[in-house]
Amino acid sequence: MTDQAEQLREIMRSKNGAGKQKTRIIAVASGKGGVGKTNLSINIALAYARLGKKVIVMDADLGLANVNVVLGIIPKYNLYHLIRKQKNLQEILLDTNYGIQIIAGASGFSKIANLSDEEREHFIEELSGLSEADVIVIDTSAGVSHNVLDFIAAADEALIVTTPEPTAITDAYGIIKIIATEIDNMNLGLKLIVNRVKSVTEGKKVSERVISIAGQFLNLKVDYLGYVYDDPVVSSSVLKQKPFMVVDPNSKAAICVKHIVGRLEKVEYREGSGIGNFIRKLLGKD
Repeated sequence: MTDQAEQLREIMRSKNGAGKQKTRIIAVASGKGGVGKTNLSINIALAYARLGKKVIVMDADLGLANVNVVLGIIPKYNLYHLIRKQKNLQEILLDTNYGIQIIAGASGFSKIANLSDEEREHFIEELSGLSEADVIVIDTSAGVSHNVLDFIAAADEALIVTTPEPTAITDAYGIIKIIATEIDNMNLGLKLIVNRVKSVTEGKKVSERVISIAGQFLNLKVDYLGYVYDDPVVSSSVLKQKPFMVVDPNSKAAICVKHIVGRLEKVEYREGSGIGNFIRKLLGKD
């Protein structure tokens, strides 16, 4: 394990060397399902791709994967085959018609949500093959499994998605509280997105409530990244299995996502960012 980890670190030092813009790792999480996390992950990736970025969306829901479903893609191989060492990363990396690539999650395999140490190490090492991407968007599973917390702790930015519904707000605060308790790093770059708002005011009120409580009771800084309107194009695009950025690029929801990505682009790369450091953190070596 030690020798393999050291070899991996040497590989990643060269891959994230001078002269190359570092890969930005964005983990998208939520306290509960049904708040639009997967849909936002995909459309954020598309907004980045339209800026000329090479983008990969990884469906890290190791049990109930949805990224390929939202895109209307039936993958031949997915993370299950990677973790079981039946395929390598490049063999499960899928091109799409939308200018992004995806790594499909392992839907329907309940045992895979709790990886053995050997499977986990193999999975993390395979991620070194993503170093050529400009942006990697990780769509985590809903809730607070160890896998979710590990991705949040290792990512450059962690986006928490909620809606104005009281249960969603409570669960958003719940995941933020667990993050504050379980992750020994108060500079995580946590950012809040309020999805399905009726107005700018509603988004601001929800964000202020969550951010205020997190600061007051957890001493944890959470930034308000933005809101996404409750737009009919979103539900219609889900039925069509096409991203709403494609169905109607000028819709309210699409414009909101573009603004969110614009704000993310203004966030400077922090020390310790990039795929190499991401992998080292996942391996527990940082």
